[in-house]
Amino acid sequence: MLGDYTYPICCFQVAHFTTPFSYCCLNSIHSAMNGLLPPEIRVREISAARPEFHARTSTKSKVYRYKIYNEAIMDPFHNRYAYHSAYKLNPHAMQEAANYFVGTHDFTSFANAAHNDRERRSTKKITRFDVTEMGAVLQLEVEGTGFLYRQVRNMVALLLQVGKEALPPDIVPAIIAVRDRKELAKVALSAPPHGLCLMSVNYDEEILKPPEGSPPVSFGRTHHLSKCKLPFY
Repeated sequence: MLGDYTYPICCFQVAHFTTPFSYCCLNSIHSAMNGLLPPEIRVREISAARPEFHARTSTKSKVYRYKIYNEAIMDPFHNRYAYHSAYKLNPHAMQEAANYFVGTHDFTSFANAAHNDRERRSTKKITRFDVTEMGAVLQLEVEGTGFLYRQVRNMVALLLQVGKEALPPDIVPAIIAVRDRKELAKVALSAPPHGLCLMSVNYDEEILKPPEGSPPVSFGRTHHLSKCKLPFY
């Protein structure tokens, strides 16, 4: 028998752009944008933003989720959005190891070289790292102030080795301390990308408030019939 049906991952992201035009109403541009986007992507809300707002640099925290399907045979309904591990994993050991990531650390050991010229600080703060068992699915969810390139996938890779009981949970602080990506590469390869999803980007409420005098926030326009256009019989 196949496992329970799974549903596509739904996550909400924030983007910003600058326009040379002034709008007294945002409903029209809202409808136009959704008309141009593919059906898998929808703009749910549009509002004017403060000049200092930036979708990436104004963030307070980000939440990533990584799903692992932990059974001998992969459920095809999870195939696109979960990594398959046929090794029986120990979620308690994984949670013990994940707890070592929480706090402010230099995560150089868990960062791959970035594909751009921006210099990123390697010290990041992780506020929580939860390992939740949901039947055959292990859900790893981590929240932090920011993440380095491939940091989450590399952290998951090490937790997978701990879950297989190939490494002890206290390997995490040892790898963090050396601040050398090569040390992690000796014991774990980067986890595949398809199990990973950026679930949310969080901001302080104050920075999201529209400036004074801006047009009302658009949540989409609904349509109504003024009268029935079908004849009665």
